[in-house]
Amino acid sequence: MRRTSFDNWPCSIARTVDILGDGWTLLVLREIFYGESRFDGFINSLGIARNTLTDRLRRLETAGLLQRRAYQSEPVRHEYLLTDKGRDFFGVLAAINTWGDRWLTGEQGVPIVMHHTSCGHNTHAQVTCSSCNEPLHHADVTVHTGPGYPARLLDDPDVQARFDTAQSPKAAVGG
Repeated sequence: MRRTSFDNWPCSIARTVDILGDGWTLLVLREIFYGESRFDGFINSLGIARNTLTDRLRRLETAGLLQRRAYQSEPVRHEYLLTDKGRDFFGVLAAINTWGDRWLTGEQGVPIVMHHTSCGHNTHAQVTCSSCNEPLHHADVTVHTGPGYPARLLDDPDVQARFDTAQSPKAAVGG
């Protein structure tokens, strides 16, 4: 069965989903952020099938989120380390965790607490505007096509109905 690819879609969410593929990939990344780096450790902590884990690690390595490094030569064994691109994914997992804590936590309370070592307080992720630092809420955000949106699609009535293409940077520069 061939997997649908979103790699060429004009959408950063779709392209990210193309890398992630399924929940196992997110859980592998979670385990890496929790400190696991070795194949057998992932097997033990996740209970994931070896072939599935091999595929997810390979996908993350190919996408540039992980790098593989040998830590033993006989037999050769590797550990998986985050790249800069991989470390930058932490905010995504933290935001997913915050949503889950809000909407999926039972009466017992949150299962994992994030502690910000710099200030010494427990914390949670919050998505804020990069200009004014106010929290971002769906009702306060509009989306426009950006400079990377395919020019051939800008005249499509469905695209124009979803996005205010007159406000897009590409449209503004005659693009």
